[in-house]
This record gives sequence, structure tokens and C-alpha cells, in this order.
Amino acid sequence: MSRAAEKCQTSSRTLLLFFYLFQAVSLSFISVSSLKKAAMTHEEVSFTVPLLENDHKDVLGSKIEDLDPNSAHHTNTSASTVNVFRTCFNGLNALSGVGILSIPYALASGGWLSLVLLFAIATAAFYAGLLIQRCMDADPRIRTYPDIGERAFGNKGRVIATVVMYIELYLVATVAGVTVGGQKGFIIIVALIILPTVWLDNLSLLSYVSASGVLASAVILGSVIWTGAFEGIGFQHKGTLINWGGIPTAVSLYAFCYCSHPVFPTLYTSMKKRHQFSNVLVLCFVLCTICYTSMAIFGYLMFGSDVQSQITLNLPTDKLSARVAIYTTLVNPISKYALMVTPIVNATKAWIRYPCDKRVVNLFVGTTLVISTLLVALAVPFFGSLMSLVGAFLSITASVMLPCIFYLKISGTYQRFNGEFIAVSLIILMSVAVAIFGTYTSVLDMIGKL
Repeated sequence: MSRAAEKCQTSSRTLLLFFYLFQAVSLSFISVSSLKKAAMTHEEVSFTVPLLENDHKDVLGSKIEDLDPNSAHHTNTSASTVNVFRTCFNGLNALSGVGILSIPYALASGGWLSLVLLFAIATAAFYAGLLIQRCMDADPRIRTYPDIGERAFGNKGRVIATVVMYIELYLVATVAGVTVGGQKGFIIIVALIILPTVWLDNLSLLSYVSASGVLASAVILGSVIWTGAFEGIGFQHKGTLINWGGIPTAVSLYAFCYCSHPVFPTLYTSMKKRHQFSNVLVLCFVLCTICYTSMAIFGYLMFGSDVQSQITLNLPTDKLSARVAIYTTLVNPISKYALMVTPIVNATKAWIRYPCDKRVVNLFVGTTLVISTLLVALAVPFFGSLMSLVGAFLSITASVMLPCIFYLKISGTYQRFNGEFIAVSLIILMSVAVAIFGTYTSVLDMIGKL
């Protein structure tokens, strides 16, 4: 591999580090905000009484919301201006991303039959997204992912949801060791590129940025397939049917591909027609699953068991299509950055009480957080192999396990033994198994590297 290609690979991983370091710095802001909100006693309301006891009331409430724009669900929704089409771009950008690079390695680890687990995780993640929507429909005061935790279990639930959410966003993308040394100039350039996107506080405008990320994923997939078909690599590897020892690794990486649920409440509250959010989820999950499955199959057929943790590391750098795929990987983190940190920026701005222009506050908060992230990214030398450990546990927890648990409590379904209770309970058990076995395997791998 040429030095230019190696620099691009390192730059891509460095950019991912920069993105998730932003979550770490912002975690302090969110934690303080959560604790302050937990301490407020100006509203004595019960956040533990089920609201979904009567399905007819929910249907009636949704009809009233559609007819009356001044209903409770429309309060404080000045940002609810994003149409379905643009929300689809934001949703696709949130779900797609760096996971597409590691999905062939996941298939190689588990074998062909592990694709069944990919579809199972995709289905469970999609259903968890629907449960998030139902939880938000239950109470018009729910605006964010931590709000769902507070609605279910009070202040403790909010703190748990907040901590899991932001630590997961912070560490889940460290697929391999990321070396920042020698890349300081690159980090500063990336910060300057990202900064204007953070200033955009309108998800309708951010949808254009998201469109570039969706296009980048499509270009990466097309470039890899083109390299295999027309650049002399071919699709001759047969692979193995099943590799039991690699199943935990495969499942952890599959779960990593669907770990964007904490941003779903932001997408939901930004929509003009929120009742169509379920349709957005269907489209996003179907298209992303097709993309992930295609990359997994073609990548495995191209390189077999020799496929590396990022398929771009296998591509011949002397081929134009391979270079296109490698350099396009830099687009995904840039396009995802502003979208994924929108809840963090909004939460930070909410605690600024100074009487000044909203636009000035937005510029100040966005710039300050990006600068703080830049300083941390320049100071921290690297992150190692903790990704598989933290990712296996926190990704499945934040995106599947917690939404299911919160829904059982909010809806009161835990009090009724029916088909829905059984389905949600099975998903929770599956996510617990993934977290346990994935964490166990990751710990063994780390011990083996000592």
C-alpha cells in the first residue's frame, strides 16, 4: 500500500476520532444539564404512570394532533419544518456510515449463516425505533432520548439514558487503533470544514449535508463492487458456512451498524408530519440493510477470510476505483458530524439564559464546542482496542435494550402477558446475550494482546 493510501486510511480513522471526541467533551455539558433538570421541582408530575393503557385514546390524540396545530404535541415545535423526504436523508445518514467498511469482516468472522443474525439485529433495531416513536407519542413533553428514560424511571432513568447514550457515541467508532500524531494539520483542516455545518440549527438544511453522506456510502459500495468486477480481483472466494468462534465478533459489528437510535427523537421532533416517521424508519432500515448486506457479500466473495477490519485496507491502491472508495470514506464522518451532535448542541444552548440574539448563541455554542474538541483531539494520542468491548455493550444497549425496557414501563405492557410483551422481552434477552458474549469475547481479545 502506497504512503498516500496509508495517510488516507490514517486520516479517515483520525477523523472518526475527532467526531467521537466531540461527544466526550459534550458529555460533561449534558450530564450537568441532566442533573440540573433532575433537581428541578417546579413541575410535580408523575413520570411513572403508564400512558398507553387505552389504545383508543392514543388514536384519538393523534387525530387531534393532525387537526389542531395548536395541540400539546405541537407546542414548542418551531423547528418542526422538515418534510418526509429530507428526514429520510437524515435518517439514512444517521444509520449508514463507517459500519459499511467493517461489515465484510463481520461476515468473514461468522460465516455465511451469520447473515441471519444481521437480519435479526436489523429487525430488532427497526422495532426499537418504532418503540421510541410510541414512547414520544405517549407524552408531548418528551423531546430527547434522555427524556424517554425520565418518563419511564424518573431521574435515574434520565441519567442512565444520558450516560449510555453519550459514552456509546464517544467510543463506538474506534474500529482500530487511531494515531493522531503527525496529523495535526489534517485535524485543524477538518475542524474548519465541519464548523459551518455545526452552525446550521435547522435539520431541513442539514438534510443537504446528509445527502452527501448517503451518496458517499453509495459511492463506496459501487467502487468496491467495480474493483472486484473489473480490476482483476473477482468474486471467487467461497467462504465458510459458519464459524462459531467468530459469531460474537460478527454480532457485535452487526449491532454497531444500527447504533443511531439516540438521534431518532431529534429527527422525530423536527418533522412536519410526525405520523409518517414510521414510514421513514421502514425506508431507512430497508435501504441501509440492503447496502450493508451487499457490501458484506461482495467483500467476502472478493477477499474471503483475508478481508481486513476495514475493507479499504484490502483494495489495490493503484486502481482508480479503489482510490475513489478510500478517499470517499473521509466524507461520511464529516457529513454525520453536525447531525449526530445536534441534540448535544441544543441541550447546551437550552441552559444559556442570557438575553441575546439566538443566532449569536448558536454560533458561540457551536464554535466553542468544536474548538474544545479540536484541542482534545490534538492532545489525546490514540485510542486502542477498547472499541469492541465498549461497542459490543453500549451499542446494543442504547439502540435496542433501553428503548425496549423504557417502552415496557411507559406503556404498562409489562403488566400484561400478551404477544407484544413476549416479543419485546425476547428482543431484550437477545440484546443482553449480544452484550454479554460480545463483551466476553472482547475482553479475551484484549487479554490476548497484553
